Amino acid sequence: MLRVSALLSIVLSLSIVAPLRASDEPGHSKHGSAFDTGLRQKPWKMEGIGHSHFPITTKVPEVQEWFDQGNTLLHSFWFEEAERSFRWCIQLDPDCAMAYWGLARCGMNWFASQGPAADPALKRYRDFLKEAVRRKGSVSERERMYIEAWGDGFDAAVAKPTEVLARRLQKLVIAFPDDVEAKALYALFSIRPDGALGTEMVIRAVLAKEPDHPGAHHYRIHNWDGVATEQGLSSCARYGPAAPNVGHANHMPGHNYSKLGLWHEAAISMDSATRVELRYMNERLALPFETWNFAHNRNYLCYIQEQLGMEAAARAGARTLLAAPRNPNPTNEDGDETFSEGLTALVRGLVKFERWDTILEKGSIPWGETPEDESMKAWVETLAFAGLGRAVDARARFGEFEASIAALEKKDPDAKKHAKPELEVAEGLVFAAEGNVLDATRLLGAAADAERHAREADEYENDPPFRPWPVHRLLGDVFLGRGEPRLAVEAYELALKVEANDAFTLSGLARAHAQLGNRDAAQRHANALAHVWSGADAGLEWRTSVDALGLVTKPFAPTPAPERRYEPAKLDALGPNLWAPFAAPKLDCVDSEGVAVRLEDLRGKNVLLVFYLGKECVHCMEQLRSIDGKKSELAKLDTVVLAVSSASPEKNKSAQELGELSVRLLSDKDHENARRFTSYDDFEGIELHSTILIDKQGRVHWKRTGGDPFQDVDFLVAELTRMNEAGEKKSP
Repeated sequence: MLRVSALLSIVLSLSIVAPLRASDEPGHSKHGSAFDTGLRQKPWKMEGIGHSHFPITTKVPEVQEWFDQGNTLLHSFWFEEAERSFRWCIQLDPDCAMAYWGLARCGMNWFASQGPAADPALKRYRDFLKEAVRRKGSVSERERMYIEAWGDGFDAAVAKPTEVLARRLQKLVIAFPDDVEAKALYALFSIRPDGALGTEMVIRAVLAKEPDHPGAHHYRIHNWDGVATEQGLSSCARYGPAAPNVGHANHMPGHNYSKLGLWHEAAISMDSATRVELRYMNERLALPFETWNFAHNRNYLCYIQEQLGMEAAARAGARTLLAAPRNPNPTNEDGDETFSEGLTALVRGLVKFERWDTILEKGSIPWGETPEDESMKAWVETLAFAGLGRAVDARARFGEFEASIAALEKKDPDAKKHAKPELEVAEGLVFAAEGNVLDATRLLGAAADAERHAREADEYENDPPFRPWPVHRLLGDVFLGRGEPRLAVEAYELALKVEANDAFTLSGLARAHAQLGNRDAAQRHANALAHVWSGADAGLEWRTSVDALGLVTKPFAPTPAPERRYEPAKLDALGPNLWAPFAAPKLDCVDSEGVAVRLEDLRGKNVLLVFYLGKECVHCMEQLRSIDGKKSELAKLDTVVLAVSSASPEKNKSAQELGELSVRLLSDKDHENARRFTSYDDFEGIELHSTILIDKQGRVHWKRTGGDPFQDVDFLVAELTRMNEAGEKKSP
């Protein structure tokens, strides 16, 4: 990490930020709670993120460069890193109004603008915005209009900020017609299905002046996504190359590609995004749950790999999400997003590839214990029993699934309404297993129609889909299995309209047409299957059953644009494909006896590494005593505890002689180790609390850094247990 100069630290500490709550607590910002979270290390000049220029008023010319970097990152929704750049602007120019406005935009963004402005989660960003408002008299009329746009849009009384922001930004575009950034932001906040064409015209105006503007390409993809998806293809081709080192820039084209059945291009997009994000995470010591887009992207890649018949790759991706570090106190309503995305990907893949025995195998799926998990488990196991032809077991498990939905209705009156498609699909397949084709097709037909209406109303979860298939494809399978190929073709054709070039549907169509004697049609669908599954795992029945038809296939699929073949090895230069613990930074401390302590000397042991703020920090001592109280459990887990501070060896020795702690106290001269482990605030020149779990190979599995020490020692014990179990699985 780069050291912040003492002069700049003094300048920031003297800046006028009185309205923000100040704190004298060790590890907390002197400038208030708004500065207490987020990345607290100096930014660096980032390459490969695209370019945008947003002129601002500042006393320090260098600030413009950092502001442009932050603004460019915001165009790709990289909020965490954008915040770091804006904070450095304030470090250089404490009264820069637009830097505070930039910080406010990191939270008051496109996502937040869809909901009520009074959302309590926006308080931190509201504090930043207040600072921009206080300083708006020092900026140009143009800049003042930006600040006031956000002030009006995120007024606590506003129900939907995006509508207010669109109107205010429209005024900006009219007042300053040469302001490219005003047009770009107006395009973003004007996105809506019935206004896509108007937004496209604004985007074209931006690209006419800046052909590789990252925001314009990004917003075009969002603008047409699910509306007229093919209209975004030109920007899909340019966004990633314009910002190659931004995960989201590689990710977003995959949305459009997957909806258009360009599965190979979609995989290249999502795989590139995964690797770019993992490379960044490894370089910057970030964990999966600390990177907002990673789990979503990895789940999306799993889905696309499923569509490509790459079952093993998809399942490996899902399991790495499940094995990733857990978030001990998630703020989102779904809990730990990394785990939930991994569970979704694993279950969807197992159902899609009909791995019924695996689903029913105890322990094969790490189900949670919530009522929602129990309900999902009952649904999946109903499908498994039905798929195996165990009709009696399927009917019994379906009854338990119905009961679980009824239980959920007690806290959510709409639970049954939301679960209706799953109920109809499950019972339909149970009926099919029982030989009752009439009721099976009736229920599956109803579920398929409901799904079609949901897609038309833009109410179908498709980002990526939770459900393993379009229901019309299931209906086609039932018809084909009962010797009704003509009805199967009709159902499959409807499935193909909503899931273009779906290989499972293509397989069914090839077989159904072959049964009808339509060899040309069978050949056409077999060719498309051969194209989509050109890199598929061997032995998948959907491919072998088509091969058995004796058709001479020539890989070709009807796609709206040419596509490259997805070959994962060709992307290796971008970074790793699967999450794994990253190598810990160098630890070079001395203990109370002056003996050097390094991580490499502790290989074969887990390390619980704590950066604390010295004996004077009451909360730190509480944390260390709590950890000390678990020393017998930690010893059983082969774990060494190291507590690092800037205290001298002599001071640590006197503390240990008093018998206050049995943990090994280490001295970190000049905070060199704290900086390497991101446990030092470069903006204010202060130490931070960090708790880090390092495995027996010297790799970081989990960490938490911030203004307060991490006190949940039971969670640490649980994570250490998971670390050991993961190590045992990999041992020969």
